[in-house]
Amino acid sequence: MTRLRSTSDLTEIATALNARLATGDLFERLARAAAAIDGRIVFTTSLGLEDQALTHAIFTQDLPVDVLTIDTGRLFPETYQLWADTERRYGRRIRSLSPDGVSLETLVAHQGIDGFRTSVAARRACCGVRKVEPLGRALAGACAWITGLRAEQSADRAMLDFAVVERTYGDVKVNPLFDWSRERVADFVRSHAVPYNPLHDRGFLSIGCAPCTRAVAPGEGERAGRWWWEEDDQKECGLHRHAPAGALVPS
Repeated sequence: MTRLRSTSDLTEIATALNARLATGDLFERLARAAAAIDGRIVFTTSLGLEDQALTHAIFTQDLPVDVLTIDTGRLFPETYQLWADTERRYGRRIRSLSPDGVSLETLVAHQGIDGFRTSVAARRACCGVRKVEPLGRALAGACAWITGLRAEQSADRAMLDFAVVERTYGDVKVNPLFDWSRERVADFVRSHAVPYNPLHDRGFLSIGCAPCTRAVAPGEGERAGRWWWEEDDQKECGLHRHAPAGALVPS
């Protein structure tokens, strides 16, 4: 039987992790998190700059972390190439999760192949099928979820911490790069010769699905190139959201 983990249980875990992750380099932070968490740890990589740094620190230390990616079916060719290059570099597989076939067929039949441009609701529906549902499967039974979120990426993300309760999925979201700048991430990638997406050198600061991502102009925020046709300042795909406080969630 699945045991229910209360919000208070998760809060206790997150509080302890925040103390452990406030200092140390990326290698130390990830090693401390892995040692402190009693249960399955999942890292979902989008193969972006931050996630490549995390992948390097996880794989080179052989940490007990499940490294997964969500293949939406609409990624850039450069992203697929980086995926292959990363597996060759570290001699490890990055497990793929894909959208449910029937749900995807239904979505495209209803919206058309690029129907997500018609409204915010349509775009969120597309993200829900291509990203959110596979993420739920990825995190099923996990105790902790490692992400590449950083405070300076957006106002909403600045309200997080090194570890926070993720009520939707019933785990603790661990953000080892929370206090890092983009420049610090880039320096880490360069100094450790970590493979990265060449689109970053062409002005793509945040890389998602090909039809939903563009390069940013000078002075624009890091996530300005995501769903740029939308006016909403809080543009997220739905992966990073929370359930009502106090809810019981499965562990």
